[in-house]
Amino acid sequence: MQRTEPETPVPVARIRAALARAGGGDRLDADTATPLLAARGEELEALLGLASASRDAGAAARGGDTGRVITYSRKVFIPLTTLCRDRCHYCTFVDTPHGLLRKGVAPFLEPEQVLAIAREGAATGCREALFTLGDRPEARWPVAAAWLAEHGHRSTLDYLGAMARLVQQETGLLPHLNPGVLTWAELQRLRPVAPSMGMMLETTSVRLWAERGGAHFGSPDKDPALRLEVLEDAGRSRVPFTTGVLLGIGETMRDAADSLVAIREAHERWGHVQETIVQNFRAKPRTAMQGVADLATDRYIAAVATARLVLGPEAHLQAPPNLTDATELGLLLRAGIDDWGGVSPVTPDHVNPERPWPHLADLARLTADNGFRLRQRLTTHPRWLGEEWIDPGLRAAVDAHSDATGLAAEEGAPARVRPSRPAPTLGALIERAEADPGTATDADWASLLGAGGDDLDALAAAADRARAATTGDVLTFVANRNLDAAQWDPEHGRGGLDADEVALLAAEAWTAGATEVCVQGPLHPDLPGDAAFDLVRALKDGAPEIHIHAFRPAEVLDGARRLGVGPAAFLARLRDAGVGSVPGTGARILDDRVRALLSDGADPSVADWEAVVRAAHREGLPTTATLVYGHVETPRQVVAHLRRLAAIQDETHGFSELIAMPFVPADSAVGLPPGSRPGPTLRESRAVHAVARLLLRGRLDHVQGAWPKLGLDGARAVLGGGADDLGGLLLPGLAHPDAGAEAGRTITVDDVDAIAASLGRTVVQRTTRYGRADAERVDAVRSARERALPVAGALGRRLLPVAAS
Repeated sequence: MQRTEPETPVPVARIRAALARAGGGDRLDADTATPLLAARGEELEALLGLASASRDAGAAARGGDTGRVITYSRKVFIPLTTLCRDRCHYCTFVDTPHGLLRKGVAPFLEPEQVLAIAREGAATGCREALFTLGDRPEARWPVAAAWLAEHGHRSTLDYLGAMARLVQQETGLLPHLNPGVLTWAELQRLRPVAPSMGMMLETTSVRLWAERGGAHFGSPDKDPALRLEVLEDAGRSRVPFTTGVLLGIGETMRDAADSLVAIREAHERWGHVQETIVQNFRAKPRTAMQGVADLATDRYIAAVATARLVLGPEAHLQAPPNLTDATELGLLLRAGIDDWGGVSPVTPDHVNPERPWPHLADLARLTADNGFRLRQRLTTHPRWLGEEWIDPGLRAAVDAHSDATGLAAEEGAPARVRPSRPAPTLGALIERAEADPGTATDADWASLLGAGGDDLDALAAAADRARAATTGDVLTFVANRNLDAAQWDPEHGRGGLDADEVALLAAEAWTAGATEVCVQGPLHPDLPGDAAFDLVRALKDGAPEIHIHAFRPAEVLDGARRLGVGPAAFLARLRDAGVGSVPGTGARILDDRVRALLSDGADPSVADWEAVVRAAHREGLPTTATLVYGHVETPRQVVAHLRRLAAIQDETHGFSELIAMPFVPADSAVGLPPGSRPGPTLRESRAVHAVARLLLRGRLDHVQGAWPKLGLDGARAVLGGGADDLGGLLLPGLAHPDAGAEAGRTITVDDVDAIAASLGRTVVQRTTRYGRADAERVDAVRSARERALPVAGALGRRLLPVAAS
């Protein structure tokens, strides 16, 4: 077992300087947090005082009944499977097929067993069903794959989703899912069955994963980069997420500080980390780390207090009460925690079976002795109970458990009341806009963009009728692969992709059923303008029949400047090299002031964007029309944008579809501009797509639900209110899975089928120009779904070797 060399003692002066910065309210970086972890004696006392004050300030800011309250979740623990493909050196939860056979235990709990555990928990007042399980056991153990197949499930995650739905429907318990590493699409698929999910980051230390003897060596799912990517995708998916650090497994103090800062930064981008767990290592017999000493109490308490100061007063900080001796739990409260996590009156802690849960009465008494009241919460903390976080299908179940504060409803407490829907006022205008869009004024369309409640439902229904009359009851998609042009490296001098690798990428995409490669992004500044043509030719060498959808207006202007020619000449050469269409991305809002704010002046002007689009249409290259909303734009500016697109289409007939995309600050080069909203609500998305369908009726037949930005639930909502197309699958591939700008976000034809079924539509695989893909392409896409990619490939990462058993 790899052991960490003793760390150099941190000078007391450095600890005191860090305390002074923390006391002054500074935002702590890893350099400052590291010496705080070494605080002992008087310095530790000072650290605890700062942490307690930070926790109390956050509680006071939230108000309500959350002031002097410490929360917990009364849960039942459902160990769906103890098989796992990882080999963590401290774990006793995981078993092997041989071990299960010796015990007479099946690889997975049967549905009847799952329900029996859940029903016992419901009968004792639990609100949460915590599903815990090993990572993707079918990838390592044939017996797991066989069991799943026999029970009609493609994967462990497929079975997990089915069991979560079963438990919620049959017992009313709210599922919390801890299945380990998840791709963006898997988070999207599980979101409708669970109001929260979680995965411990544990550590950002690559050494503990990559070097023999490290606690995570031989565990592919413990790659820190992979786990950080899951944190990002959980935020992008609007999943209330639990994460945390595991301390005492060989990490350095700097590793611990880096891990806490990484969690904070992910939360600052997405706002989704509902709680952070600081967990102390406890050695377990019959593990590779059985001889490693438990994390010392003073080091643990300093780490908890440091976590509070790094994460800030608004964060929810949790420490498991069963992993600390009862006489020391008061120290955890002084260190700034505000949550004890899940405590079960029914099931043991299957991950730490040697450490029983405290009795709830004892925990309540200890909490009261320290000046706090113990309150039961739901699996989702109150701030994450809003519409953007909870799937509509779970809304009633969540509300049934919560009181007016968002905590678990106590007997006699006021029930949680949802805001009433506004009275409809736009009925006549909606009818007129549907019957004769040409009679609606700009002010009318702007009013419709503000529709909510019953008015929004009526607007969406009108748009959906217009969609059905235009395209019929079909849901279209294109099988495609993305490529970031910045990866093009023809001389292979920067570690990018040369002609052979690009050709391989295209060939693999074609074999998987793709009909399109979409190329976006600027070329490396050192390349000449004609490098764009070489890139297109390399793609065509790999797949001569594949359609190349390439180079946005900004990149066309850049390439033309490099060659010293006009945009039309550059576009003609792209066409001759093999480009079949051009992305109209970068339209944002066709208003120069707005564009300057969103790009810090880097975007082409409205006139330049329009000139490129018109030139492409003249050269026989259709483009998409795009719109980005949910930032600083006004409803009138959205209407003006759509009017301008309509005018271009009337003259050129070159737009193939409209793609309306929500603004995502984390994807923006300038972050959140002054005065900007942090992206649109679902209400805004539904209104924009419905208005676009009606206003552009007769001009643009196709409106896309941009799932990479909207998520699957958001895409489904707009597809039910005017949109008819789901866009591209963004196939990941094994040849350079990280080559696309949206690497890690991909969907399958099964996702398309599920959305179509929920909408009552027939699935049609299309080409880029909205023809029907031929039978060979369709068969290839549908057969490719059976070839499951390793998770690293699905997450857009190069595959790394896994240590042997």
